[in-house]
Amino acid sequence: MPLTIAPIEQELRIVKVLAVDKLKAHLADLGICVNEKIKILAKASGNLICIVKEGRIALDPEVASKILVA
Repeated sequence: MPLTIAPIEQELRIVKVLAVDKLKAHLADLGICVNEKIKILAKASGNLICIVKEGRIALDPEVASKILVA
């Protein structure tokens, strides 16, 4: 399922990142890559605040929809 419809406060695993190479590389630099754990802290106006590794990241809905989790 896309990250935009994933439940809040539940640990999820990233299964796929559907983005162009440049965006995929940027997300990988932030720690968002396949088999990494991610947790959504809050949703506001479609934007997501997530915990990846030990840092917090804000994602807009367009980018978050390209991250598939299980």
